[in-house]
Amino acid sequence: MDRIKIKGGRALAGAIQISGAKNAALPLMVCGLLTDERLMLDNVAKLADLATMAELLAQHGIAAEPVGRTLSLGGAITNAEAPYDIVRKMRASILVLGALLARVGEARVSLPGGCAIGTRPVDLHLKGLEQMGAQISLDAGYINAKVNGRLRGAEIMFPFVSVGATENLLMAACLADGQTILANAAREPEIADLAKCLIAMGAQIEGVGTDRLIIEGVSALHGAHHPILPDRIEAGTYACAAAITGGEIVLRGARMADLGAVTRSLLEAGVEISETDKGLQVKRLNGLHGVDVMTEPYPGFATDMQAQFMALMAVAEGASMVTETIFENRFMHVPELNRMGARINVHGASAIVRGVPFLSGAQVMATDLRASVSLVLAGLAARGETIINRVYHLDRGYEAVEEKLAACGADIERI
Repeated sequence: MDRIKIKGGRALAGAIQISGAKNAALPLMVCGLLTDERLMLDNVAKLADLATMAELLAQHGIAAEPVGRTLSLGGAITNAEAPYDIVRKMRASILVLGALLARVGEARVSLPGGCAIGTRPVDLHLKGLEQMGAQISLDAGYINAKVNGRLRGAEIMFPFVSVGATENLLMAACLADGQTILANAAREPEIADLAKCLIAMGAQIEGVGTDRLIIEGVSALHGAHHPILPDRIEAGTYACAAAITGGEIVLRGARMADLGAVTRSLLEAGVEISETDKGLQVKRLNGLHGVDVMTEPYPGFATDMQAQFMALMAVAEGASMVTETIFENRFMHVPELNRMGARINVHGASAIVRGVPFLSGAQVMATDLRASVSLVLAGLAARGETIINRVYHLDRGYEAVEEKLAACGADIERI
């Protein structure tokens, strides 16, 4: 099994091209189920999760063919079952549910798997589809759903913000009869990107970028050509890499607006971030300061940046408190960071981080996608050698992480 070896202590300098967003690409690939015509997606990263989604779409009869950085999706739906063997690898597999119901009136989808960072129930997906006329039952670990005729428009109020449920119901609503209103919808940039692609395919959607989406169903969607937005989580991660090593990196293609509250927290911590015509320039010239953060739905501080920011706070002056409100099991990186000399204590949903002068290299183990990259960041700053085990998590969401960091001067290799 692959491991990553890092010899820390080098200030990073150079430029990193930010790849297309994983969390946008997954629902965009599912859009291939919504049309008989060809959907072309540009700026597609080479990631394990996208390969899993391509495998799932092939199961349904949709071929996903890469041509350089473009992914061509096309075919006819031949099967409405999403099997456990594929779905267990990734929670985003649940997104095929709404699209299949909208196109062929039935779906059988395994209850999903993915990172072990919390329960993340699919109740909101199912309740919303039931409001749109679907009949749903759970049997032997599968969601069985069907609808007589077409889905019907409905007014759906989410009791709390859910990215996945917003995406699932948005796609389903595009081919439903009548008007659907999604209230308290998620506002993440990836959802706006999904809406833009659907509009390019002929969907009628108002309120893009707000928490109230109004969708007028259409009889059919057509093909389109859509560029995927840059990955804000990858950009935030490499911004932390520049900060934790005291270096300077240009993040090509990154956009300040997409980062939401992460930008503000980095600035408060003493990191300099400026927008240029090439992307974002990130550098740290002086010391880091402890900053309190709480994860919240966008534009709040992204839960997918919590582990990386905690690694940064581990070497900041003073104390900071990191509070996780989205996923209940998302502090599994804390024991591993503490093995490297960090001083972090977890109290319920909050972690108290007392900054230390330096971290020390150690053998550590990745437990989920974002935890694994937080250990990479810690290894870049640590004295001595760090070995990170179980890095297959990393490959799910970061493209060529060793090559990108090595090009900026990091001593890092896959072994």
